[in-house]
Amino acid sequence: MAAHTETDRFPELQDPIMGSTLVRCAATDLGIQWAGWALAAAFRTEKFYDLAGSGTFILLAHLSRIWGGASHVRQKVQTGLVTAWGLRLGTFLFMRILKDGHDRRFNHVRDSPGTFFVYWTVQALWVFMTLLPTLMLNSEKRDVPLGARDYIGWTIWGLGFATEAIADQQKWLFKRDPDNAGKFIQSGLWAHSRHPNYLGEILQWSGLWLSASSTMQGPQYLSAASPLFVWFLLRHVSGIPILEKQAMKKWGSDAAFLKYVRTTPLLWPWPKF
Repeated sequence: MAAHTETDRFPELQDPIMGSTLVRCAATDLGIQWAGWALAAAFRTEKFYDLAGSGTFILLAHLSRIWGGASHVRQKVQTGLVTAWGLRLGTFLFMRILKDGHDRRFNHVRDSPGTFFVYWTVQALWVFMTLLPTLMLNSEKRDVPLGARDYIGWTIWGLGFATEAIADQQKWLFKRDPDNAGKFIQSGLWAHSRHPNYLGEILQWSGLWLSASSTMQGPQYLSAASPLFVWFLLRHVSGIPILEKQAMKKWGSDAAFLKYVRTTPLLWPWPKF
């Protein structure tokens, strides 16, 4: 009896449609981000950085469905949720930077094309890694009946979407009030987590992975690296560490802020006893 090969045990490894779709999406992703970098470097602006990122999410979600050649209910829902996320967050971030005039993350970057290139390339990696479970799902020909994982995943996504949207709106309104000039927000969702918007982001992509996992086989489950990547990036790289450092620099001598830091969870809103 002939020995079984990896592709015998995991036939999805030899799926030419999925492999081709992932490669085409990766190439499109890089092309968009590098074109964005060229324009941003030429005009020394970061104003459309986040808009380009969220737009790429939406585009790749829809292209993967077209290139995958299937159109199951799960794929339609997944693509719709990615689109809703991208439209809301992209619009919010674009409006915010138009109002503020700049993004502090790029204060020492926009005048350095080489460093700017790294930022845009990292965004390409973020888009592809975060969207990987959706790209795999949209490339899948098999139509697995909807089940518990789908409904639980979509519920988690909905909770995350509401959390992020409400947190962003609360902070937006807080900062627009002249009476709050120079103050930090500690009301609403921000009373239960110092970064509830990031909590919502992590929940959304975790929920989408859970639903997409309904069609996964074998090593495809390694795409769980997607929500873990989102968590790691926000928790340890580009999100929370930067904001915590800026907040401590600004309000580190404020007793009320130090109490807020001591008594409010960093990310996950654990019950207070």
